[in-house]
Parts: sequence; C-alpha cells; structure tokens
Amino acid sequence: MKAHLTRRYMFSASHRLHSDEMSDAENTATYGKCNNPYGHGHNYALEVTVSGPVDERTGMVCNLVELDEFVQRKILERFDHENLNMLTEFAQAVPTTENLCTTIYDILQRGFQPAHLDKVRLEETMMNSFEYAGD
Repeated sequence: MKAHLTRRYMFSASHRLHSDEMSDAENTATYGKCNNPYGHGHNYALEVTVSGPVDERTGMVCNLVELDEFVQRKILERFDHENLNMLTEFAQAVPTTENLCTTIYDILQRGFQPAHLDKVRLEETMMNSFEYAGD
C-alpha cells in the first residue's frame, strides 16, 4: 500500500527581487515593491510531501524524526533568518520564491532517501504559494 505524507515547516527569510541583467526601470516594472533596495522579508510555510509503501512494522511511510532532522539540518538551518540574496544558491539567480522552491526540492531530492519526494510547496504569503515536483 502506497501512502503520501505531507509535513509542514516554518522559516523566515528576506530577499530583494532584482536582476543585474535588467535596467533599474525594468526591475521596478517587473518586481514592483519587491525590488526595494533594502529588501523585505517573509514568514514562509514549507510543505514537503513524500510517498512510499507503508511499513508493516511501523505503519508509517517514513520515520518522521528522520525527515524532521533532515529538513532542520539541510533546509531550515540554511535558509532561516537569512538574506537569500547573500547565499551562494542565488549568486546567479534572482531569489524569487519559485527559485527558492526548486532549490529546496533539489536539496531534498539529493539527500533524503527513506521515502520518495513527491513535491515541495512553499507559501510566501496568504495570497502566494508555489509548488515544484521536479522536471
């Protein structure tokens, strides 16, 4: 029997949406108030969905402690209370929530093996959320 598990995590980070490939006017037109030179922050809600067979012995898709520890170590410690523009992951990319979502997915995909990673959902505001399930 295959089941899905979605686990929710919270973290805060700041960013400025700005592309060096565009003029100041283009950046303002594209990113609006999110192009503020001083940046702005969000309280992100991250949902990680994994799936797999339900272990007959434990009754679970994966060990929640292992998943929580992995997310804490590889995602939350990396991004919580950080200016995303200053991180190596965004040295060549605008730190949009779309790009952050795919970055988080890639980190989880490479490192968490006890269950299949189905998707990552990242809520930026009450009005904006982004999902990524791989290519």
